[in-house]
Formats: sequence, C-alpha cells, structure tokens
Amino acid sequence: MAWSQAHVPDQTGRTALVTGASGGIGLETARVLAARGAHVLLACRSVGRGRAAAARIGGSTEVVRLDLASLDSVREAAGRVRSRHGHLDLLINNAGVMFPSYRHTEDGFEAHFGVNHLGHFALTGLLLDLMTAVPGSRIVTVASLAHRAGTGSLDEDGARSSTGRRSLTAYGRSKLANLLFARELHHRLATSGAATASLAAHPGLSPTGLWQGDAPRFLRPVAAAGLRWLAQPPDRAAGPALHAATDPHVPGGAYLGPSQLFESRGAPAPARSSRASRDVAAQDRLWRLSEGLTGVRYTFLSAPAEAEPYGAVCPVTGARG
Repeated sequence: MAWSQAHVPDQTGRTALVTGASGGIGLETARVLAARGAHVLLACRSVGRGRAAAARIGGSTEVVRLDLASLDSVREAAGRVRSRHGHLDLLINNAGVMFPSYRHTEDGFEAHFGVNHLGHFALTGLLLDLMTAVPGSRIVTVASLAHRAGTGSLDEDGARSSTGRRSLTAYGRSKLANLLFARELHHRLATSGAATASLAAHPGLSPTGLWQGDAPRFLRPVAAAGLRWLAQPPDRAAGPALHAATDPHVPGGAYLGPSQLFESRGAPAPARSSRASRDVAAQDRLWRLSEGLTGVRYTFLSAPAEAEPYGAVCPVTGARG
C-alpha cells in the first residue's frame, strides 16, 4: 500500500520546527504535524503571514520570526527557540527562494545559496544540541529535482557570485548543496552516536509561491507546461518530507521523492540523485566552507580524520557504507 498522510503516526508530545511554514508545502507540512498532535513552530520571514497560517492550521502552534537571508535573524530565531524549548524532535528545513528579486543576502552571499543552504546550515547547527539526545529526532532537508542542474564548484567565489539571481544553475547548485549537507550531517551524526537522523526529500513539482520569482524568459513556458501537466497540489507534495520525518522505518541518510512521472508527482518513495550529490569529498568540502562562511561550527560532530575515505555509497540514498 502506498504511503499517504493518513499513515503519519501520533505526534503528541513532540515539538517540530518547520521553516517556510506560512504557505505552500511548509504550511501543509505544519498542518499535518499539528493535526497529529505535535507542537509546531512556524518559522517564517513574515510574522503576520505566520500568524495567519497558525490560525488556519489550528492545534498547538507558535510563530518564530526567521529570515534565512540574514544570519543575524537566524541566530535570533535560534535563541528564541532555545529560550522556550528544552528539546526539539523534528526540524524540517523547507523554506527556499527561486529567482528572487535580490542578488545577495544581508551577509553578501548569492541569494539562492545563502537562503536555501547557508541559512539552514546555520539554523541546524544552532539548534542541534536540542536534538541529539532525543530518541527518534529527525532533521529533514528539502531538496529539489533541480539539484541535477547544479553544476560548477561549490566554493567561496560561487557563494558570493553576483550572477545567480535568475540562474537555474545557481538555484540547482543551492539544492545540490542541500543534498550534500543532509548526507554529510547524517554521516557525522551516525559517527558521533547521536540519536538524531538526517534525511532529505524533494516534493516533485507543485504550483507553490516558489514559482512566483523572476524566472528567466526561456524557462517560463517550460515551467508553465510542467506545472500544468505534471504538478501535484502542495498537500500531496508535502508527502515525501512528512514520510521522512515521521516514519521510523525510513533510515537516516535516505532521500525520498514522488514515485511517478519522473518523480514529479505521486506517493513518496526512495528517490534517485545525481552523482555529484553522492560525492563524499564534496560533502566534506561544503561542510568546511559552510562553517567558515556562517561562523557556525558543529564542534561536537567533527568528522574524525580516520573516517576518511568514508566507504561505499548507496546509489539511491547516498548513504556511506
């Protein structure tokens, strides 16, 4: 039987944080978790939109202001969470931008890379010690089919590029970074013996607000056709992230996505990813770069030198053997 939201188990007593929860897939993810009894933190750039979303969701929720384009805002949001909560069961790194109106984040990073990857890298690192001793705790990072378009090196020059605002390659590179990060985090958590698992998921195609950016002219008719014929609504597109977050039978390091029509829609299932996303040396390089750029260091998850090389990699999940 295909997995559906009806399979999400009772979440009573659990605390979950969902970034980008004021609309689209994030809203649907938060809605299901709250309906199953979780206390859900809606981490949103706009407090007003977050409060409107919380009113629609019902259940036990609170709104946390989070602007992933500002590392100061990330630190403030993490501080508020830490002051109110002694533990965190689920962290779903869902928020993102695509073809935004601005070229750089507040800290001078290329917008896609800064928001989609570095903001979430910093947030996760600042909250991780609330999770590592919590049985069944999970971090789910939302990637994209577009990670396959993420060509080029992930380095400091690319992180500060001025040419990415309307670039599918730049967006894809940020989603490739999401996958590399999720897999390296899984390795470091497993190596340290933490109770927390790191997983990744992608929603396929869905007509959310993400598509309202300033897309390149050549891409607009392609995107319109794809959304018309292949897309699924946000409540279905939230399925892979919810499955990864709540099904204890899905192992750490897994990558889930829709199962039909080239992974554009359908029930959640193991997803395939590019060879670049399974490059363990690239995972480590990106980690070190991200620590340097954000100033957030996961000191208690440092990968031991003797762990390199990391061993065989599963071609589906990207998990190291």
